[in-house]
Amino acid sequence: MTVVHQVLERALDGSLPSTEEALLLADYDNLVTLMQVAAAMRDSTHANRVSYSRKVFIPLTHLCRDVCHYCTFAWSPRRVERAYMTPEEVLEVARAGARAGCKEALFTLGDKPELRYRVAREELDRLGYSSTIDYLAAMCDLVLRETGLLPHANPGVMTREEIALLRGVTVSQGIMLETVSERLSRKGGPHYGSPDKHPQVRLATIEAAGELAVPFTSGILIGIGETRRERIESLLALRALHQRYGHIQEVIVQNFRAKPGTRMANAPEPSLEDLLWTVAVARILLGPEMNVQAPPNLSPGTYGRLIEAGINDWGGVSPVTPDHVNPEAPWPHLRELAQRTEEAGKELVERLAIYPEYVRESSRWVDPRVLPKLLHHADSEGYARTDDWSPGSSGDLPVVHGGGEVSGELLAIIDDAMAGRDLGEQELVRLFGARGKEFRVVCEAADELRRRASGDVVTYVVNRNINYTNICYFRCKFCAFSKGKLSENLRGAPYDLPLEEIVRRAREAWDRGATEVCMQGGIHPEYTGDTYLRICRAVKEAVPGIHIHAFSPLEVWQGAQTLGMGVREFLSELRAAGLGTLPGTAAEILDDEIRAIICPDKIRTEQWLEVIRQAHSLGIRTTATIMYGHVESPVHWARHLLRIKGLQRETGGFTEFVPLPFVHMEAPMFWKGMARRGPTFREAVLMHAVARLVLYPEITNIQTSWVKMGVEGVKLCLRSGANDLGGTLMNESITRAAGGENGQELPPERMEEIITSIGREPRQRTTLYGDVPEERRRASFGAPPLLPLVQPPVKRYARR
Repeated sequence: MTVVHQVLERALDGSLPSTEEALLLADYDNLVTLMQVAAAMRDSTHANRVSYSRKVFIPLTHLCRDVCHYCTFAWSPRRVERAYMTPEEVLEVARAGARAGCKEALFTLGDKPELRYRVAREELDRLGYSSTIDYLAAMCDLVLRETGLLPHANPGVMTREEIALLRGVTVSQGIMLETVSERLSRKGGPHYGSPDKHPQVRLATIEAAGELAVPFTSGILIGIGETRRERIESLLALRALHQRYGHIQEVIVQNFRAKPGTRMANAPEPSLEDLLWTVAVARILLGPEMNVQAPPNLSPGTYGRLIEAGINDWGGVSPVTPDHVNPEAPWPHLRELAQRTEEAGKELVERLAIYPEYVRESSRWVDPRVLPKLLHHADSEGYARTDDWSPGSSGDLPVVHGGGEVSGELLAIIDDAMAGRDLGEQELVRLFGARGKEFRVVCEAADELRRRASGDVVTYVVNRNINYTNICYFRCKFCAFSKGKLSENLRGAPYDLPLEEIVRRAREAWDRGATEVCMQGGIHPEYTGDTYLRICRAVKEAVPGIHIHAFSPLEVWQGAQTLGMGVREFLSELRAAGLGTLPGTAAEILDDEIRAIICPDKIRTEQWLEVIRQAHSLGIRTTATIMYGHVESPVHWARHLLRIKGLQRETGGFTEFVPLPFVHMEAPMFWKGMARRGPTFREAVLMHAVARLVLYPEITNIQTSWVKMGVEGVKLCLRSGANDLGGTLMNESITRAAGGENGQELPPERMEEIITSIGREPRQRTTLYGDVPEERRRASFGAPPLLPLVQPPVKRYARR
């Protein structure tokens, strides 16, 4: 085996070539081997995805102080009516992009034209700005505020102060390194007379961006007279900066295109083989995680070959504006790009101007002023959100498109799940990332496990929600239901139900065929454990036959503390008072990294698990829930599911798992710009499917929420692993308070209509999944309307 082959073998195993080893590749011409290694490295991290950004191109100025001999973007003052686009022109282009579904506004411009041209200085003065960068920052801010598009700035060489200024109004910045070859800046070279193309000047800009934690785009330009060794040296320079700062989000391999009217109009363009060689070497040198891009419009008809060479990104593609840097090369139509990508066995995925790994660590990489707009566009993985669906909405469902091949890695994970073998955290993350055909395969596998566990029966329970108070002294940032001193502007007035109203509602529920009352509320500052005991006793005395499913683990924890009891002792008291089961709510995300953000004063993960553990040890069964789609990512979903499965294996006390997608409309943390708009529809369906695969065979019931998912949404979930429709929910109020639109009750007639419409068999159940007496079933059909609620408003929030 040659030294180069040893280098390539080690690269496949995760060991990047040293400088000396990298330089050996300059003389290695086995393109097939290079491409095979590069593609395998790419697939190990990016799986079947090739991304792109849907952008609009805003050429703020065509003036430039440099005179690159291949460029047609830079114009002389004689060719321009004005030196800069006006704010009105900038907004016109940006709004057109927003209407076309773009998320990125790419600002491109020449380097500091005011240093060369008086017309630029005079126009900046009239506009009220001291420099091109100052004006650029103002236009980025304008576009961000007025359109929500995410600015990416590419203004050339910048000072540290200029980069910092732009950081406050952009999600990312960039500058093409092009080459580290000093000789190309000498007389006769393509960069002669262009001070901003000096390699050390450009490297200094890239390094300053790293020091300021700016997600940064760079790359090399091939075919302008550099050697292959110089290309490798350029890539190694970028790698060194990235290893130091971690900020280079993508490396572009751009091929020179000869343009009429330039000094290099007759220069030879690099061959396709030369481009493929450089792409493959870039992947091998930069590693599997790096995003390596080749612009599709510069190499039409070669999409599959570029993918084979190791790229995982097509760059920005505009449905609105041309490529002003390469006007002779039109963008491919997005439908064509998707088709060609699928033909190469990959799924085309839309990303943002900032790559997913930086979105997931946005607190480090994104300025707080920009973050709300970024979260508005992002999904849980950090890719672009491509549908307008949100949990609780009643609009049409988006279509989850599918393409690409299904990887052997994913199929192996599914096989393990189907066999009941344990899955690890990263395997769960891989399942949650399923898109295209992989999405369908995951859902189909989950549906098969559902069939094994429960056949074609879909269950539901006739119940009533009784939320006895919405006053709460906890400050959960996701909650629009609870009321405190600062929340009266949100939906509904503060209330605290008298005991007789709670009892009246329980009696009415029984008369309408209910077998269960689900009782939860805010943590009222005047409530103690005795409050919960009195509620249980009163309801059980008035309606002995009804099952009391009540009190979140937070309420149990707080109730025990107020009585000076241990959790186990208090649970025993509740059971004696009539409690039947606990709802496994207040779980949110069982990961303290996330709880510290969304509910910092609430019980911690281990405390929640301990309440449930103690309940199970006493024979009190519980549900398990997850509230997802806000600030967390799939790795936190994975940890949550594994903790639920671990506890179920220990106690066997969970009756069902209930995914509860975050309803954002009235949530405080959404209004403060801290959270996403709930999960996407694909993510919401996948939560049910992956839960079935992960929790099998320990938890056999997966519930889908008609309140959150809507009627058509739950039908798809029932085909993707779920087997339970939850409760009829007389007086559902928590989701409604958060802005949900799907009603406050779904009577048994409608429940069974939904179930039979997909060819399944409806069965009314008890809380513990037992059979319902025929008398109860008859009473639940044709029930009279609910009487008006007695909900006296109160103004007292603090303990007396």
